[in-house]
Amino acid sequence: MPLSRRVAAEFFGTFWLVFGGCGSAVLAAAFPNLGIGFAGVALAFGLTLLTMCYTIGPISGCHINPAVSIGLCVARRFPARELLPYIAAQVLGAIVAAAVLFLVASGKPGFVPGQFAANGYGQYSSGGYGMVSALVVELVLTFGFLMVILGATDRRAPVGFAGIAIGLVLTLIHLVSIPVDNTSVNPARSTGPAIFAGPGELSQLWLFWLAPIAGAIVAGWIYPILFGEETSHAPITGNG
Repeated sequence: MPLSRRVAAEFFGTFWLVFGGCGSAVLAAAFPNLGIGFAGVALAFGLTLLTMCYTIGPISGCHINPAVSIGLCVARRFPARELLPYIAAQVLGAIVAAAVLFLVASGKPGFVPGQFAANGYGQYSSGGYGMVSALVVELVLTFGFLMVILGATDRRAPVGFAGIAIGLVLTLIHLVSIPVDNTSVNPARSTGPAIFAGPGELSQLWLFWLAPIAGAIVAGWIYPILFGEETSHAPITGNG
């Protein structure tokens, strides 16, 4: 598959993830009497990823997450020469999705962006958790996320079920960490909303690049050591 098509698929997939997942948080989570709450937002993120695994997985591998691309590269599942095009497409897709979401949300009279589903700690944490809590939870959960991705897409795994496992683990990740920092495990997902949320959220964006990438690197290094360097025939991956 030409790189241009794979990059286009990554743009679309990341757009869908951010618009669907963050859109559920901004538009539906706290809707009076009928809001979907934390569980609904967690499910929305899982469903967006699951649907993209089967839609663009055969085209680009459905990374839709810079941390996933980097982790797969460390695990020798993805060529380093394609990292920059993939990451650029992912970040751009997230920014465009956040812009469209902002356009929709601002159509309501009296709309104030607030946190706009951005990630944060301290005063920007849903539960008031500090920087260390956010750093640890992002590192640990991204590590677990990549371990599931690497295992589910290993050629020794049952064929055709990777997207289900990956979508469900992203749902689980959100159920654990939304109260801590609104859940990132994906630097692109964090970047788009932060641009529209405000300078405070932007000032904390560094953590949501550093921790997920660090967790992904550790997983990409450890998985082959523990379980061997088997690679999948059709590496459907994904994010978050």
